Amino acid sequence: MTEQDFDALRPAAFAIAYRMLGSVSEAEDVVQEGFLRLHRAHTGGERIESPRAYLSTVVSRLALDQLRSARARRETYVGEWLPEPLVTGADDDPARKAEMADSLSLAFLVLLESLSPEQRAAFLLREVFDEPYDRIAEIVGTSEQNARQLATRARRHVEQRRPRFEASREQQEELATRFLAAAEEGDLEGLEELLAHDVVLRGDGGGKAPAAARAVHGRARVARMLIAGFRAATTRFGVSMRRERVNGQPGLLFLDGDDRLVGVVSFDVADGQIQGVSAVVNPDKLQHLGPVGDAGAILRKPRG
Repeated sequence: MTEQDFDALRPAAFAIAYRMLGSVSEAEDVVQEGFLRLHRAHTGGERIESPRAYLSTVVSRLALDQLRSARARRETYVGEWLPEPLVTGADDDPARKAEMADSLSLAFLVLLESLSPEQRAAFLLREVFDEPYDRIAEIVGTSEQNARQLATRARRHVEQRRPRFEASREQQEELATRFLAAAEEGDLEGLEELLAHDVVLRGDGGGKAPAAARAVHGRARVARMLIAGFRAATTRFGVSMRRERVNGQPGLLFLDGDDRLVGVVSFDVADGQIQGVSAVVNPDKLQHLGPVGDAGAILRKPRG
């Protein structure tokens, strides 16, 4: 196989692994191991009719094993757990951008955490990647009938909890612009109007950076917390913001005075309102995006 073959196969393999694991670093490891196994099989003379299908099967199985072991670690995680964010900028390659979709939103990936590893695998492989049930059964290690049941139960669970109407990219960006204006101006009433009544604010510091210990619910509480947080970050602590697409949704990067990343925020937009706000400040989950600053040190700065 040529380097071009690997480059062509990588986006789809990463798409499966990341949605399964919610971790960029773990997904990269799984994809690398998948390529190693594909290479060994190829050089060993094994007949592989479809390298893409072979790789997706191996990566799916590896990710499923990883997810099973990860569940125990997440039960002891400090505070709220959020996936490692993906940021899409102008320099991202077209293949990577093509993989960005609603199934990448942080809110959707958090919802998938409520499924069993087997349900998550069956649901993603069927609903997102359109795999046939016989292959899903082979990957999960069950019968085809049980694979159908896993996917059906997972689909029902997701549909009950997922917003029914998604916004266009233009609507998302327009809502994000209005949100920023209201937050920067301290317009509490204007901000509340942009938030769904049952909006959820989640912060992930992993015990390594300041974040709310539990999710905050309700537009009034969320709006107050957001305005206070934005005001403190930009006026007291000198943090700057940069608009980006985060996991296929409108988002923000928060940067310290040395242009180092201290936080990533993503907005989940549906039904014409912001349904959720996810803030990742755990430095371990930001390292793949570039130099990371010390959010705790920023907060310890004396008032100017």
